[in-house]
Amino acid sequence: MKSILLIGLGFFGRSIAEKLNELRHQVMAVDRDEARVNEILPLVTGARIGDCTSQSFLRSLGIDNYDVCFVTIGEDFKSSLETTLLLKRLGARKVISRAEQEIHRELLLRNGADEVICPEKQLASWAALRYTTDHILDFIALDSEYSIYDLSVPEDWQGKTVGWLDIRKKHALNLLAVRENGSSAVAVTSDTVLRKNQTLLVLGKWKDVQKCFKI
Repeated sequence: MKSILLIGLGFFGRSIAEKLNELRHQVMAVDRDEARVNEILPLVTGARIGDCTSQSFLRSLGIDNYDVCFVTIGEDFKSSLETTLLLKRLGARKVISRAEQEIHRELLLRNGADEVICPEKQLASWAALRYTTDHILDFIALDSEYSIYDLSVPEDWQGKTVGWLDIRKKHALNLLAVRENGSSAVAVTSDTVLRKNQTLLVLGKWKDVQKCFKI
């Protein structure tokens, strides 16, 4: 369990609060909008109404007590930038800020953000792959080169064993798991036989996935 400060309770901030609640973290939520603060109360440990561009207000929150500070302000970049800078000045251990544009991302990183989330850009990449390819059901980017892909089993692979396909040697891809019904991971051995209703969790480079799965 971690102690989280969540600043900005729009749709994105609320979505983070919902997930943090599922994970049973302790969350202090903050926004200028009283209605948003009242709506978030069932999901968080505590909530405050206030202006996070005010150094005195932020200091009253005890910034150095939080493991992670999220700045998810989307509609006012100036406030997001000022809040990020003040959090670091007040001793925040880790600041994760939201950006909607590349120039915003660069400015946030230069002014205190340890990491920057670009939800629109990340969702756009996911949607472009998810809805324009035949095999990719989901993916998680690990860095600029490698991702983990959730892929349907190609028709000509069905009934074949993992050892016979040998995608690691032939395509430089690592088969991490075979999933049944979208949830249960099956331990993979060379004798594992692939079936139509399974999906594959594959780690590798996009160009290798394209070649292997004929995307």
